[in-house]
Amino acid sequence: MRPASDAPGSAPNDTEAAGKADPSRAILVQPDGLPLSSGRAFGGGPVAQNPSEPDSRSSEERLEEAQSLCHALGLTLGASLTFRVTKPKAATLFGGGHVETIKEAADESGAQLVVVNAGLTPLQQRNLERAIGLKVMDRVGLIIEIFGQRAQTSEGKLQVELAAQTYQRSRLVRAWSGLDRQRGGRGMRGGPGEMQLELDRRRIDDRIIRLKKELAKVRQTRALHRKARERAPYPVVVLVGYTNAGKSTLFNALTTGGVMAKDMLFATLDPTHRRLELPGGSICMLVDSVGFVADLPTELIEAFKATLEEVENADLILHLRDLSHPNTGAQRRDVLSILLELIGEQACQDRVLEVGNKVDRLDALQRTSLPDAGLLTVSAINGQGLGALLDEIQARIQRKDKRFQLVMRASDGAARARVYQIAHNVSERGNLDAETLASLAPDGALEIDANKEAVLLLTGQVDAKGQGQLEQLLDHRPGIRLSYL
Repeated sequence: MRPASDAPGSAPNDTEAAGKADPSRAILVQPDGLPLSSGRAFGGGPVAQNPSEPDSRSSEERLEEAQSLCHALGLTLGASLTFRVTKPKAATLFGGGHVETIKEAADESGAQLVVVNAGLTPLQQRNLERAIGLKVMDRVGLIIEIFGQRAQTSEGKLQVELAAQTYQRSRLVRAWSGLDRQRGGRGMRGGPGEMQLELDRRRIDDRIIRLKKELAKVRQTRALHRKARERAPYPVVVLVGYTNAGKSTLFNALTTGGVMAKDMLFATLDPTHRRLELPGGSICMLVDSVGFVADLPTELIEAFKATLEEVENADLILHLRDLSHPNTGAQRRDVLSILLELIGEQACQDRVLEVGNKVDRLDALQRTSLPDAGLLTVSAINGQGLGALLDEIQARIQRKDKRFQLVMRASDGAARARVYQIAHNVSERGNLDAETLASLAPDGALEIDANKEAVLLLTGQVDAKGQGQLEQLLDHRPGIRLSYL
């Protein structure tokens, strides 16, 4: 029902007039009882449902997440409505009474936008806009808008635009006959020319093709950068997790940081790389990646494949969880379902380390009743547990390392420099005598005479990737002796 100020002969008050003039004012509608619109989570994987561990998200909790998404976009919510939808309508999703209630709530709050926390078909979106008289945005469009605001790099902007164009293509409904081309042919044979709808669709298709070509170049560049990092002795550690789990805050706490960290969904979008020094003196590369979110179909998944490649090629994946969130278990399942599809079950067991964040927000009882007793817990805000986290990262990385010893001519400076690039914790010993040299190569495979030239003994650690690189070095320099300790 309309407020009294909207009665005939009454002038709206200043507050309501200001609300009507505010284009960022919106109402949020939560359709309760619907399954996930896409059946997928960000990253492309089906949402894993363990029968013994069902999805515990309630309608209120999903509504709260949608409200956070609206606030992340800068929208002011005039109202939030929840409707039970047992039989979704093909034309409008909601029943006629619900649509009328939405229209009344929008009029009363002065909203200029209606946000539906579900995926809408193009037909449903168009019919709702006609019935309500306002612009309607579904969950997918909302998240694409947020990504558009957050993208800073040229790659991120390309990815967001590709997602937006793919999303918009199916929502072209402007078949205006007044903008048809002139008829072709003569007499009865002449039919209408290309309609505005077809022109718009063709332009979008052309733009999508160009964007995919540009992103293919981005993937090639990223692959070159990855190869350059592989030549360095630095393993790659990637932070993943549900959006707003605190990845950027932890990233800044562990490194020189510099990425935006706010208590909002999708505060950062573009992946960032920083050098991280571990307690034992070894170095790794830490990557802050985009956050995941449930109930998101393929438009953004396909666009962000280049970003997700960082996860696929990581040596160690830190899965950061928000322990203070009431749905931390459901968020965990969403993220793990993505990782399962990206890297497989065996790689998840070998390369994923779960870390519980925001432990500072838990009281003593909550800390003692954590469902995962052995979970490594930290607080990125006050630094609690960060030392133990760094020790565990180093232990996980070095668990795959092998110690080696290598004997070579001291005059082969290029090979010596390459060893320092490939391995870490390298130490060397010079001036080896013939007796020591013979003990290191009892089979006589080493063609070096320690009495005639200087010889070096190098020892260090190397990961699986570096082992292959060291062995490639031997193929080109047969005068080197390599053995693993």
